[in-house]
Amino acid sequence: MDHITVIGIRGLPIIHGGDDIASLICRQQPLLDQDILCIASTIYSKSKGYTKSLGSITPGERAERLARINGEDPRFVQAVLDASADVIMEHPFILSELSFGHIGVRAGVDQSNIEDGMVIFLPPDPMKAADEMRSQIKNISGKNIGVIITDTCGRSFRRGQTGNAIGWSGMLAIRDFRGDVDLFGHVLKITEEAVVDEIAGFANFVMGESNNGVPAVIFRNCPQWSGHDNLYFSKDEDITRKLLKKERGQ
Repeated sequence: MDHITVIGIRGLPIIHGGDDIASLICRQQPLLDQDILCIASTIYSKSKGYTKSLGSITPGERAERLARINGEDPRFVQAVLDASADVIMEHPFILSELSFGHIGVRAGVDQSNIEDGMVIFLPPDPMKAADEMRSQIKNISGKNIGVIITDTCGRSFRRGQTGNAIGWSGMLAIRDFRGDVDLFGHVLKITEEAVVDEIAGFANFVMGESNNGVPAVIFRNCPQWSGHDNLYFSKDEDITRKLLKKERGQ
């Protein structure tokens, strides 16, 4: 744990539908057992064809209304609505819950790092995506690694975006300190560390947000941890969701 190595994988080509990301990564950078590989959701989604041309989208009445009040392309808004399992907030931007539990601005639908006139959707099942990548890399390299699928998200109360984990495999999401004692012997009662998000955040720092060309990052020599996978608040626990819904009269 004293020396964690972080390796940004450069030299990968622009990803298109049908590309084998696992093979491309293994060809570009050797992996070791217990490495943690972070992969930008953008390249995974592009390889699987989770993209759509704006020209193929016909906006509905709700999309037209939200586009007017938010100053956005109604076709893009319709793509966001199509990707949303629930809309928590409509203005000044759409805040959506996706089917797998993640809550994000505009349902994570993105127009960056893709050709003009196209949008990228988040993987519909990022946990399955992480499992799939981990299995493929095991078959190719023989190495047993962990995989995190990352996406960039904003945060309440703070300016700026950070990387978040939306899917993971080969590790637990939360390092649970409850029941441990601190340096003064106090029993910890509420401390649960979202390790997959911390790793994803640093991976995003290495990846960059513009033309850096590093869509995958390896973390080597990370310590193992115990905990659980309950990363998302339930609807009953989520105070922010309740307040936003109340504001909209839902």
